[in-house]
Amino acid sequence: MTQVECGATLTLRALPGVPIVWPGDDLAAIATRALAQAQITLVDGDILVVASKVISRAEGRFVDLATVTPSPRAERLAERIGKDVRLVELVLRESSSVSRAAHAVLIVRHRQGFVSADAGIDFSNAAPPNGALDTGPRALLLPFDPDASAASLRSALERQSGRKLGVVVSDSHGRPFRLGTVGAAIGVSGLPPLWDRRGEQDLFGRTLEHTLCALADQVAAAADLVAGQAAEGRAFVHVRGLAFSPSDARASTLCRPIEQDLYAKSPSEDGC
Repeated sequence: MTQVECGATLTLRALPGVPIVWPGDDLAAIATRALAQAQITLVDGDILVVASKVISRAEGRFVDLATVTPSPRAERLAERIGKDVRLVELVLRESSSVSRAAHAVLIVRHRQGFVSADAGIDFSNAAPPNGALDTGPRALLLPFDPDASAASLRSALERQSGRKLGVVVSDSHGRPFRLGTVGAAIGVSGLPPLWDRRGEQDLFGRTLEHTLCALADQVAAAADLVAGQAAEGRAFVHVRGLAFSPSDARASTLCRPIEQDLYAKSPSEDGC
């Protein structure tokens, strides 16, 4: 059973000195240098929250839009919603289904299970790799397998530090029922994605029946406050104050099964 403890104090610190990340860069080495610059020595239970964008950049997930050939389906959908047909094609390639499509809005179920706008594909902070020909705008796809990326980074940091750690890969997600974005976990390693508190008692002795905490999302959202969303350059956030039993569960654990998803549409409903 998952054991998690959180005291009254949780500390979060965005690590300084993180450079622009380019394809092939060693993220563990970058994180290690940033931790040293912040004078942080890792201890058991520490968590490193990593912006998905730096992982994508290190993995070379850039796409030159000039190289994208749209499918007929993308052409139909792009005409209907008024988006760049090349972006729509990329979104469809990264998705398993379209959840909602309206003017300038394309919400999809990503091939990794979560629901997001434009399959998380972004143009901000997506400057091309060094030496790339400037042939046009470039998009940056999400990491190919964020859980594997988190596991690789965690393994390297644990080897170097000798400590048991958690790693969360964070991305900015909107929600269908509220404005604004929050940090959400799309990759997890070592940390339980969910904290099941059902069966515990509240202050008055009532047994909790439905309390299932999205622990990895809570950590990602908290880190988002200090990481920033624009030009801050704070790609790594160190979190301390949680005690948890190690977990091999993937971030997909956080995704509501499609048969329970009230916002999902059948493939025939997307109109394309």
